[in-house]
Amino acid sequence: MKNDIWLVTGASKGLGLELARKLVQSGRRVAVTTRSVSAVRAALGDAVFAVEVDLLDEASVGRAVNAVIERFGGLDVVVNNAGYGQMGAAEEVSDAEARRNFDVNVFGVLNVLRATLPTLRKQRAGHVFNIGSVGGFTGGFAGWGVYCATKFALSGLTEGLHQDLSPLGVHVTLVYPGYFRTEFLSTDSVARPQQRIADYGSARESEAQHLGSIHHNQAGDPVRLADALIATREMSAPPLHLFLGSDSFGMAKDKLAAVERELNAHRELSHSTDFPKT
Repeated sequence: MKNDIWLVTGASKGLGLELARKLVQSGRRVAVTTRSVSAVRAALGDAVFAVEVDLLDEASVGRAVNAVIERFGGLDVVVNNAGYGQMGAAEEVSDAEARRNFDVNVFGVLNVLRATLPTLRKQRAGHVFNIGSVGGFTGGFAGWGVYCATKFALSGLTEGLHQDLSPLGVHVTLVYPGYFRTEFLSTDSVARPQQRIADYGSARESEAQHLGSIHHNQAGDPVRLADALIATREMSAPPLHLFLGSDSFGMAKDKLAAVERELNAHRELSHSTDFPKT
């Protein structure tokens, strides 16, 4: 699949930038959407086709995708990577702050899908990667409830998308990264609520830990993540659920085990709500 045409959103830094760089090195044709074309060009030169886009503006997304298809003559792989973190206990995050996080992390993805899927459907081939988070599988992170909610929403959307597209020959992979060593946790990349409530000490402790000891000490290598995505694209039967990072893998196993324990503990109560068998 060396001739694939890839579109990567949010490629000015972090995972998106490393993926674009790897794709260029492997000889693939690459387009990226970004809020800063200059940042992409500074990192990658003219090796990629960079298009400035507002992911929250459906018309802007449509124009960008049309420009990519016109430039390369098609499209094969879509990577929905753009997004950002929102800190704060649920009560602290304002309506505007929460809606903004959902707008970018969920509705921005929908805008990209509506613009790109007609091409993939028509050719009955292609691959969609939605970059979620392990926080979209296990939400047990104090002070990250709204962000995790956006990623849970993306997980549900992607599972449904898989059911829609698999009969049409289009692959879908939901990626759950753990902690990767990017600038995702830098103070200018994570939104923090204006309101702070003293009772939520656990949220403040989590915030200090994430912006302090965890930042720049993450176990995950974004370059290796890019390699993993390219390898997944090469599979004849790629996974729907892809947990990347040993921490993500471990947290997923722990969540599954915890849910199974609760299912077993409350089996009788769960079954009690059915109509009695006659």
